[in-house]
Amino acid sequence: MSFRVEGKVALVTGANRGIGKAIVEGLVSHGAAKVYAAVRKLDSAAGHVKTHGNKIEPILIDLEKPETITAAAKKATDVELVVNNAGVFQPVSPLDKGAIKSLQFQIDVNLYGLIRMAQAFAPVLKANGGGALVQLNSVASLKCFTESALYCASKAASYSITQALRELLAEQGTAVVSVFPGPIATDMADAAGMTEMAEPPSQVAEAIIAALAAGHFRAYPDSMAKEFGEAYHSFATAIVDAHPVAP
Repeated sequence: MSFRVEGKVALVTGANRGIGKAIVEGLVSHGAAKVYAAVRKLDSAAGHVKTHGNKIEPILIDLEKPETITAAAKKATDVELVVNNAGVFQPVSPLDKGAIKSLQFQIDVNLYGLIRMAQAFAPVLKANGGGALVQLNSVASLKCFTESALYCASKAASYSITQALRELLAEQGTAVVSVFPGPIATDMADAAGMTEMAEPPSQVAEAIIAALAAGHFRAYPDSMAKEFGEAYHSFATAIVDAHPVAP
């Protein structure tokens, strides 16, 4: 189902830097009426407020703290678009000493955070006519990269839940988009050793807005993502998108 951002009220997690910052700027530039800049420290959204004035409202959300998500959903009752961008990355392999602890942390934010956001905001979106939910999943949800395997595992699980949300939320008229960025010019790309091949965060924002308008479930923003998307397309169409799907 198609969703246009013009005149809509949006909420973006991890809004203060990197991809989240670019998404906020992209939504405003495409005519969003208001954007809740969801951050762990409210003063970190001051730059958005300075640039865009009353189109931005900072709001506290920490994906590790369910109570902040619940409180935000009670406050932001006018939200029509939720973009769950916030996530964590640790370049840890399964054989590293701290593997289990790292996986628990990344699962808590990247997977449980998505579930917490969906549970809290699905009723808000429904009350406002359906709206849309966007989840940042990464090409790492489609392929495991050995030295960041635990991050990949958390994102693969997140993509699986996003597929379920697509079907569950369709019943209330909520569009769902799964976004698969490759290396994007952020601190995360630097930590992954992909600085030289990283592309601008604005590409992610534009891909999200285009996917929403076109009614597409998947968005592939950058060069690497598009390569993955082309290779994945036939499987996704024949298996993932098949309905009903046998367990």
